[in-house]
Amino acid sequence: MTASARPRLRVIVDNDLSGDPDGLVQLAHHALSPSVDLRLVIGSHLRPGDPFDPSGTTADNAAARAREVLALAGRDDVPVLAGSNVGLVDRATPVRSAAAEALVAEAMRSDVDTPLFVCAGAGLTEVASAWLLDPRIAERLTLVWIGGPEHPGLAEPPPGAMPIEYNLLIDVLAASIVFGDSTIPVWLVPRDAYRQTLASFAELQLRLGGAGALGAWLYEALDGVRTMAGQHGFDLGETYILGDSPLVLLTALQSAFEPDPSSSRYVTRETPGITPEGQYTPVPGARPMRVYTQLDNRLMFEDMYAKFQVHGRA
Repeated sequence: MTASARPRLRVIVDNDLSGDPDGLVQLAHHALSPSVDLRLVIGSHLRPGDPFDPSGTTADNAAARAREVLALAGRDDVPVLAGSNVGLVDRATPVRSAAAEALVAEAMRSDVDTPLFVCAGAGLTEVASAWLLDPRIAERLTLVWIGGPEHPGLAEPPPGAMPIEYNLLIDVLAASIVFGDSTIPVWLVPRDAYRQTLASFAELQLRLGGAGALGAWLYEALDGVRTMAGQHGFDLGETYILGDSPLVLLTALQSAFEPDPSSSRYVTRETPGITPEGQYTPVPGARPMRVYTQLDNRLMFEDMYAKFQVHGRA
């Protein structure tokens, strides 16, 4: 890493790290990004019975995986907390956890002026719970979320799409609260956008798997999904969607002057409500949100491979 790089923003990572290993890649990339002050990692839960981890302790397992990644990245300075192992049960009651309380505490700090981004690659249980605990956090952070279906007029669902998008399905109620009840600013990377983040297994084997112990560990995790899928008669083909990596692109890799994710494209929409069926519903006059439509994969992947290689040499 360059000696001149200094933290320009604070980040809380909230991800279901016992699930799809794309989150492990994202966390490692964030951990190696010097412009980010990584304040907290929250291990969040999967939906019940998820094939990646069908246990009832998916948040605890996610926190354990986070600690493995951070150790390989040489980051023993980053606190890791498990969130709730279950979703919300009603619109008014937070699921209290040390993770949600720590999110509130970071948002409400008065001794720093760097912007705070909550980078979520899973369900929004902890974010919704934190807001229910203290709604003032809405004025003190930006949520970057990988989740939600395609927006009308912007993209069509992929062939055979799940009726409710994967991350939204984890806790539909929590997302409905964050979108419809809170005033938290949202930068959204919906399914059509995060599906753009295709990396081939050939490049992953060469450029990730060959980048030291951390890179090899991450490649093994990704390749393990291909092996597991094949055992169940499902062929992943030649590519993997590193769908959580835009969390790094939109925060750590902002432009030098007038900081913003200037090489990616978004449209501004009124923040919709979310129905119990996991669909958007218009809310005229609602606060604006960013909906990302095109991501700078070149910058995102080249920076990722370079940082892993430099770390591996060190």
